[in-house]
Amino acid sequence: MIKPEALQKGDTVATISPSWGCAGSSRVRWEYELGCERLRDLGLEVIAAPNSLKGTTYLRNNPEARADDINWAFENKNVKAVIANIGGNDTDRLFPYLSKTSIINNPKILCGYSDVMSLHLFCRRLGLMTYYGDNLLTNIAENPMWHPYSRHWFEKTFFDTSVIGTVGQSEDWSYDDSKHTDRDYRKKYMKDKGRFPVQGKGTVRGKLFGGHGDLLKFMEPENGALVTREDLEGSIFFFEDIPECCCPEGMADFFDFLGQKGYLQLIKGIIIGKMRSKRSFEPYAQKIREVITDKYDLKDLPVLGNMNFGHTSPMFIIPYGAEAELSMDDMSFAILESGVSRITK
Repeated sequence: MIKPEALQKGDTVATISPSWGCAGSSRVRWEYELGCERLRDLGLEVIAAPNSLKGTTYLRNNPEARADDINWAFENKNVKAVIANIGGNDTDRLFPYLSKTSIINNPKILCGYSDVMSLHLFCRRLGLMTYYGDNLLTNIAENPMWHPYSRHWFEKTFFDTSVIGTVGQSEDWSYDDSKHTDRDYRKKYMKDKGRFPVQGKGTVRGKLFGGHGDLLKFMEPENGALVTREDLEGSIFFFEDIPECCCPEGMADFFDFLGQKGYLQLIKGIIIGKMRSKRSFEPYAQKIREVITDKYDLKDLPVLGNMNFGHTSPMFIIPYGAEAELSMDDMSFAILESGVSRITK
C-alpha cells in the first residue's frame, strides 16, 4: 500500500461531497463553516472542491461533477488531504468518471466513512492507503464539540509518523443523530460501558480491511468485484453499520454470507463498531455466535464489539491495509504502524 505523507501546519485540505450534497445547503452551511474552523484550529488551510457546495439536487443529478472534484483534489499540488463532507448512498456512481491516473500519481490522505467506503475500495484497488474516519459534518463539526477523543486520533493518525499504537476506549459516547439544520442542537454523551467480548481467544495480527454492510455488494462481479478473497485473507476485519440497515439478524446474515463465500474462514479477527442505539450489544453478539461459532465452528476466532468507530461519536481512524493486533486476553486493539509516511520535501 502507498502511504500518503503526513500533514503539517500550513497544509491545505480539500473538502468534497462524493455522495450527499447537503453541505452546500443554506440551512447546513453554518455547520460546514464550523467544521472548516475546527480544521483551521489545527493549523490547516481548507478549500472546497469546485462543485462540492452546489447543493443536493445538483450533485445528486451530476455524479460526474462529484467525480471531477475528486480528480481535481488529487491533481491539485497544493492539496495534501481530502476529507468528505458527509456520507450518503450512491458514491459508487462516481466510478466511471474517476481518474485512476490522477489518484495513483498523486497519493494523499483521503478520509471519510459511511458511503465514502466506496471510494476507499476504489483507491485500495489502486494500492493507496486511505482512512475510514471522520467526515467534516460528522464528526468534526458536531455540536457542542469535535470530541477530544476523535480529534486526538485525527491528529495522531495524520500528523504523527510514529506507530499509532494501542487504541483505547473513549470514556463517553453518543448515539444521537446529527441535526445539520439546527444550530441549537447539542449531542448528549453517556458513559461508555466498554468493549464487548463476543467470542474467541488469544492474540492475532493482520492487515485492516472492512467497512459497512454494502461490502457484500462489492463482492459481486457485476459491481466490479472491488472486494476480493485476498482482501479478507489474514485480515483484522472491521465492521459497522446503522441499526436501520443492520439489526442483529441482519448482522448475522452479513457474516453468514461471508461464511458461504469461504471468506469468513480466512479472517484472523473481527472488530465491530458501536451500534447507533442505547440497546445492549448482547443481541448482536448472540446472533454473531450463532453464525461464527455454531454454524461455521470458528469458536476461537476473536471477535470484539462495541468499539469507537462507525456511525456514533467519538471515533478513531482506521487506515486500510495497516498492520493491527487484536487480543481477547485483555480486549486490546493496536495499530502497529504509522498512519502516514514522513514528509520528503
